[in-house]
Parts: sequence; C-alpha cells; structure tokens
Amino acid sequence: MTMETGDAGSGLRLVQQAFAAGGFARGIGRTLGIKGESAEPGKVVLVASPNEDHYNPLGTVHGGYAATMLDGAIALAVQTVLPAGTLYATMDLKVTYIRAMTSASGPIRAEGRIIHMGRRMAATEGVLTDKDGKLCAHATATCMITAKE
Repeated sequence: MTMETGDAGSGLRLVQQAFAAGGFARGIGRTLGIKGESAEPGKVVLVASPNEDHYNPLGTVHGGYAATMLDGAIALAVQTVLPAGTLYATMDLKVTYIRAMTSASGPIRAEGRIIHMGRRMAATEGVLTDKDGKLCAHATATCMITAKE
C-alpha cells in the first residue's frame, strides 16, 4: 500500500491499514526498517531497531536516522486528521539531539503529535526514546496542507 493508492476515506484509516499490512510498500520507512506501532487522530507512534549500517563515522546512529523517524511520525500524525489523498509536506523540522544511540538502544520509538491544526498548516512535535524510555531526541515541525487533488 502506498499513500498514492489509499482508499478514498480518511487518512487515519489509510495509516492504520498500512500499519496492519506491515508498512508502506516502498519508501524510506521500509529502507530503514521503521514500522507503525499505533495511529489515532493526531498521534502516531513508529518503532525501529537501528543497526551498525545506520552508524556515522563516530560509531553511533546517524542523526539523520532519528530525524527521519521523527519526521515520519509527525507527518503521519498530520495524515491521520486529513482526508486520504490530501497533499501535505513538512516545511521545517528542528531536531534537538539529547542522547546518542547505538544498535543496543533499540527498539526505539518515535511519537509524533499535532499541537495545532489549521486549514493550511499544522504545528507538530515529536519525541524519540530508546528501549528504556530515555529521551534521545525531540523535534518540532510545521507541515503545509494543500487542497486535495
């Protein structure tokens, strides 16, 4: 299942169906091994287990992995409150890295949630925690919403 071929119903149903099917058919989430744990209106939780293939030269998980998980959770949280097929995109993403991660940190969880929803933009935030519930990164983002195709 892809976002492009979802049903004509709600974005929440689309996300829940994708999670139940094991994820989306293609994309960065599949490449990085990210799975959906839960989706409800305005909130999504993603899980993954980074490995040494995701390391930077310093021997820890690259910050881009954390940023991708947070951006994914945030964006899908926005999708849950939109009609399926509505276009949206992350306009900005600010990530604060709190704790380095290694392959021993997983599974890690990224929780994205909407903090304000307007007609044209959504303000969001996300947290990324390790297997012990320790905060590894925090993010805020703004998503732009456009008319349904």
